[in-house]
Amino acid sequence: MSMVTTGYNQLLPELSGLLQVPRRSLSAQPFDGIAEGQAVAIGAVRFSLVVPTYNESHNIERIVALLSQQLDAVLPHDYEIIVVDDDSPDGTWRIAQALMSRYPFLRVMRRQAERGLSTAVIRGWQVSRGEVLGVIDGDLQHPPEVLQQLLAAITQGAALAVASRNADGGGVSTWSAMRRFLSRGAQLLGLVLLPDVVSRVSDPMSGYFLVRRSAIAGRSLHPLGYKILLEVLGRGEIEQIAEVGYVFQEREAGESKVTWKQYRDYIYHLLRLRVSLGRLGRVSQKLNFPFIRFARFAFVGLSGLVVDMGLLYLLHSTLGFGLTRSAIVAAELAIINNFVWNDRWTFGDLAQQQQKRHQVIKRFAKFNLICLMGLILKILILNLFFNALHFNPYLSNFLAIVMVTLWNFWINLKLSWRITQVK
Repeated sequence: MSMVTTGYNQLLPELSGLLQVPRRSLSAQPFDGIAEGQAVAIGAVRFSLVVPTYNESHNIERIVALLSQQLDAVLPHDYEIIVVDDDSPDGTWRIAQALMSRYPFLRVMRRQAERGLSTAVIRGWQVSRGEVLGVIDGDLQHPPEVLQQLLAAITQGAALAVASRNADGGGVSTWSAMRRFLSRGAQLLGLVLLPDVVSRVSDPMSGYFLVRRSAIAGRSLHPLGYKILLEVLGRGEIEQIAEVGYVFQEREAGESKVTWKQYRDYIYHLLRLRVSLGRLGRVSQKLNFPFIRFARFAFVGLSGLVVDMGLLYLLHSTLGFGLTRSAIVAAELAIINNFVWNDRWTFGDLAQQQQKRHQVIKRFAKFNLICLMGLILKILILNLFFNALHFNPYLSNFLAIVMVTLWNFWINLKLSWRITQVK
């Protein structure tokens, strides 16, 4: 972990590794550099609110002031506001950092390696000290005054309190007909693909909610895109849920970050949750083996086989290159194909945490070496089954492929895509 210290302005450490909220705070310690006479909670606090930001320099000072005003009224000296900024080009993190001397319960994290709203929220929760965790957008589209109602719902026993545009008193301000249609369509799709999760709240796409730490602590989260609430609902131990209506406001400053990519990620997220929460996902958890990830790895392997055979035919039979040379080139291009798809899909959640060029090259070199070892292992296993045990040659080859695929997957999971550099 790295930490930047400049008097009052001490940045939180930038985290990497598993997206898992600890059962106890990782940072239950007093703030450094607070002026004498200021009361600061030591150890745990009641409430930690994460504000994920990117290019919100025009809004950050106002949102911090409004949130502090609301929370000072109900939780004096018993809360913290954590701004997690994705290294905004407009210097949002720097402005937030400068505010820390005025707001003793403000904490700031500058992320330079990772990107994405959902992971930013979880990273903020990982360094938080609160028994209750929350998230609110930094663009003033979520009204801070609703916080007090959400906190009241948690106090009354709810494990999750969601600010909803679809509950009583909720709505949107000036959305176009198309945006309303897309929002409702996305919710309907969620009800079809993941009814047991999406039907629990009226606004499953809300990005404004509070949750008890105990409801999600220790659970591996795999968010995608902006819809972190889906992960909390799907993977958390959520019993009682409360909803508070609010009117979604239009931006006063800055640019909207809603794109078609967000809708695509939402659909993919639904599908991924549907699989992981289904029967195969439950078996995978029970046996502690990542069957879903292995299925992706095997599917990518099949695509590599097609590339290998197709290129071999092209190079040897069509272009007339020698068989050995053609086989080597075809095999290496198939390995490159497999690496690209595994890096983006099979192990994409792990690869996103280490995206620097030298880290990608290192993964590729390891992948190549493991595939070469797998080829040698396949030949040894094939000879064992065929020559020593006298199995049918095709059965021997099939068993060798299955065993080597398992070998390649497990070793790559533990070596090629493991998180080796943690800040």
